[in-house]
Amino acid sequence: MPKIYKVCIKRRHKQQPASSTLAHASSTSVIANADRQRRNAAISSMSSPSHIALTLCVSLIIVYSQERSPSSLAAVTPVVVIKQFDDGSKDKSFPYIVAAGIERYPSKVTKRMGAKKIAKRSKVKPFVKVISYNHLMPTRYALELEGLKGAVTQDTFKEPSQREDAKKQIKQIFEEKYTSGKNKWFFTPLRF
Repeated sequence: MPKIYKVCIKRRHKQQPASSTLAHASSTSVIANADRQRRNAAISSMSSPSHIALTLCVSLIIVYSQERSPSSLAAVTPVVVIKQFDDGSKDKSFPYIVAAGIERYPSKVTKRMGAKKIAKRSKVKPFVKVISYNHLMPTRYALELEGLKGAVTQDTFKEPSQREDAKKQIKQIFEEKYTSGKNKWFFTPLRF
């Protein structure tokens, strides 16, 4: 059983009049909104289509464990940005991206394996998600995948059958990229 440590900071505040507390609260919210807008602008400029971003798990920031757990390993995943929506949309009022990533990575392949076994172990299981800017960390890396832009549209998430068709197209594109030997780092799971 891993030991879990929580970060706790105790602060003692002096009693202040109610009017100064309200003024402090309103100035804090203005600062928080400005910080949020600045961060979203930075993310939107860095995470243009075909760029790589990392998805983040909020619980990793709060809870630290002595040993690595399976949930913490799956928390940070590289994804390819397909489309970005800086102003949100009708049904989602927050800035977000449509991203594709790898749910199940290809297995290790050696020279001794036959062609059938290599083909079986080179399979990739992709996912397609809508991810908020709050859960992203943009990187400087990019993947040149022209086929991804046409595979996923705004209507892809309305029906499960369209989503499955998009996943099949993305799977085909990822497997071609993997067999060509380019961008090997994208097809290996991140280890921390």
